[in-house]
Amino acid sequence: MLHAVLRAATEGESGPNPVLPAMYDIVWSAVCFVIILLFFWRYALPRMQQLLDERAEAIEGNIAKADEAQRKAEAALEEYTAQLADARAEAGRIRETAREDGKKIVAEAKDQASVEAARISSSAQAQIEAERQSALVSLRSEVGTIAIDLASGVVGETLSDDAKAKAVVDRFLADLEASEQAAAGGKK
Repeated sequence: MLHAVLRAATEGESGPNPVLPAMYDIVWSAVCFVIILLFFWRYALPRMQQLLDERAEAIEGNIAKADEAQRKAEAALEEYTAQLADARAEAGRIRETAREDGKKIVAEAKDQASVEAARISSSAQAQIEAERQSALVSLRSEVGTIAIDLASGVVGETLSDDAKAKAVVDRFLADLEASEQAAAGGKK
């Protein structure tokens, strides 16, 4: 194999170089390259640049929209937080107002109960006094009748005169009340 390489190297000195193409191939390749380069430079590159610019604008627009949406979301969150704080403060005020109203209602109910109890007590006192007076009148007439009957039996005559009978009964009851008051004053 070494012989073949050496022989090819010695024969190559006199003929064309297999590594370098022929000059006409280089010229026509350069002409084709320049034509393709001009085509890409004139048509493809501007179109690619336009597509890249549109894509960059779309991305920047989406980023701007995302930033705007982020700001709106943050503003909405702040507004929600503020509304929540206001709602909590309002709930606290409502609870406090309800407590105060409850205290007022309880106080009013106690006052009304006191007034009603006083009214019932005074009504009961008035009724007791009326019944006492009624019992006193009834007692006077019964005691008067009994006293007249007793006095008639002791004296031996009939006391039919109403004025006399009434005077005797009144005097008897007055003496009875005087003795009761003297006994009550002595006990104290």
